[in-house]
Amino acid sequence: MQEEHHDADALPPSENSPRETDAALRKRSAEIRTRLTRLGRSDKGFVNPSVVRGSTVTFQSLDEFEEALACDLKDGPFTYGLLDTPTTRALAQAIAELDGADGAVLLESGLAAVGVAMLSQVKQGDHILMVDSCYGPSRILCEGMLKRMGVETEYYDPRVGQDGRPGIETLFRENTRLVFMESPGSVTFEMQDVPAIAAACRERDIITAIDNTWATPLGFRPIEHGVDMVVHALTKYVGGHSDVMLGAVTTRTRKLWDRVKITAMDLGHGVSPDDAWLGLRGLRTLAVRLDAQEHAAVQLARWLQTRSEVKRVLHPALPEDPGHAIFKRDFDRATGLFGVVLHPVDRASLARMLEGMAIFEMGYSWGGFESLLIPQHPLSERSVTPWTEDGTLLRVSVGLESVEHLTQDLADGLDRLTR
Repeated sequence: MQEEHHDADALPPSENSPRETDAALRKRSAEIRTRLTRLGRSDKGFVNPSVVRGSTVTFQSLDEFEEALACDLKDGPFTYGLLDTPTTRALAQAIAELDGADGAVLLESGLAAVGVAMLSQVKQGDHILMVDSCYGPSRILCEGMLKRMGVETEYYDPRVGQDGRPGIETLFRENTRLVFMESPGSVTFEMQDVPAIAAACRERDIITAIDNTWATPLGFRPIEHGVDMVVHALTKYVGGHSDVMLGAVTTRTRKLWDRVKITAMDLGHGVSPDDAWLGLRGLRTLAVRLDAQEHAAVQLARWLQTRSEVKRVLHPALPEDPGHAIFKRDFDRATGLFGVVLHPVDRASLARMLEGMAIFEMGYSWGGFESLLIPQHPLSERSVTPWTEDGTLLRVSVGLESVEHLTQDLADGLDRLTR
């Protein structure tokens, strides 16, 4: 949540955060801001850790060599560059601390983090529940590799347990091992009742995981709500500069961390120290970037609601959104990604709009300094909760450009739809 808002168009603190008083949220925000400048710091005098590249770690004695191999993987001595370096460990410790986790395992991308998190918990014959609004490649992983392994995926309504819908427990089987969440979904932005799902799973000893890339640890900390594993595409907001591919899995317990780390090791995953250093660099400015991106996104979302070409805006921080009550209850702040449904338009008109944008560009990913605008097709990516909107869905990723310029760019683009 922003510490302050600079005009009347931004959401006031009470809109986003009834869980705590405004004073408590301001205190939390201030603490996180300061921690972001301190986490993962070098103890050698320089304010940033050095980039330690290397594969081989040498030892001075046979005793030291043998002891290192038997030591703790997370905090013990370094043994081989693929497993850990001072640079990668610094970022892992920083992400874990932000999440309130026991530890973090770094991966080379957000998708790698999704895959390792799931593979660490399942085996042939297991059943997993995957939210129907998940990140598209997560579905591909379930329908490809996991299916070939003999793991069955069942998709479920992202709003399970809400508005009279049956709870997640009605879908449990004897062989259900994992429930995977994403709240909000990064295409259609449904909010999930994460605490309720986590509580139901805990009663049956079913592991829970969530993709928390949209919110970052500054907006939502799932482990505080009972979730076991948290997946981050650090490529997005943490990296922040559209120049690094990174992911992470944080875990509630050391036992879970061991399983995730060993799975990553078995598959040969290893993060470049250079990329970890870029992740640390991005982490330092995360709060101030999110302030600007959240503020601009809410302004743009509210402005888009006034346009006749727009059928609906998908943004959980807006009071009109179906997921707003859960957002208010669980989240401290929003970020810069949301959706907008246009009234039906033909492809030629849509192309005229998108191809003429002066600032917004078309490109996958989000969370960087540049604003992006792409069409999405959720109907082809869902199996149990059909997408019923008949309009064109656009996903808006708000960068760091002037909100006035972004508004004008969108205005010009919408005007082109009817020319």
